[in-house]
Amino acid sequence: MNSFLTYAGKSTLEMGVLISGEGTYNAPERNVEEKEVAGRNGNLLFDMGNFKNILVNYPAYIRQDLPDRSSELFNYLASFEGYQRLEDTYHPYEYRMARYLSNVEVSPDGCRNRSGGFTLSFDCKPQRFLKSGEETATYTANGKIYNRTLFPAKPLLRIYGTGAGAVGIGTETITISAISTYVDIDCEIMDAYKGATNCNGNVSFTDDIIIRPGEVGVAMTGNISRVDITPRWWII
Repeated sequence: MNSFLTYAGKSTLEMGVLISGEGTYNAPERNVEEKEVAGRNGNLLFDMGNFKNILVNYPAYIRQDLPDRSSELFNYLASFEGYQRLEDTYHPYEYRMARYLSNVEVSPDGCRNRSGGFTLSFDCKPQRFLKSGEETATYTANGKIYNRTLFPAKPLLRIYGTGAGAVGIGTETITISAISTYVDIDCEIMDAYKGATNCNGNVSFTDDIIIRPGEVGVAMTGNISRVDITPRWWII
């Protein structure tokens, strides 16, 4: 089987580039600050509650047409700004959010340098997002959602209703003063909107809305008729 990665929706296989996955199994570092205190043994630890970005390297190889195919690949990867979706055949049930690092050194080999190898490097967010976390669960009455990972997820919500109401996720509550058909809430950035319309003025939160590991309750009151939850499960 030919192994490849997919970046921003296009696979390296389409450009004649194969990859190896030995650089994909590392884990990110937890973000912890240390402080020395005079007269006290050991350091004080301040856990920042998150993980640092991780460098992911893919050894890559082009078997033929190295000049043209490498040019096509490098130009494609470098054409995007910010984080893009990154998948590979070594982790078929996961994806990362990654930024391509464009400093590449190619080592040509073979007849007339028509083939060659190099390393593709990506600055990745620490999460390995599970594709199962892209599946939406729908609630028309109070219920439960189960987080089988060890990490709290920050879901994407779509809340339907015809007026004021509230939605509870675990111990936290989202209060909506007015709603017209539906409102979307991205719990990663705590932003409420409907299409291009900002709805933050109609929504308030008791705290960060997360789905903790284990069984979590989902409740709705008032004029809320339905809640769609896209959980965005992740692991490291």
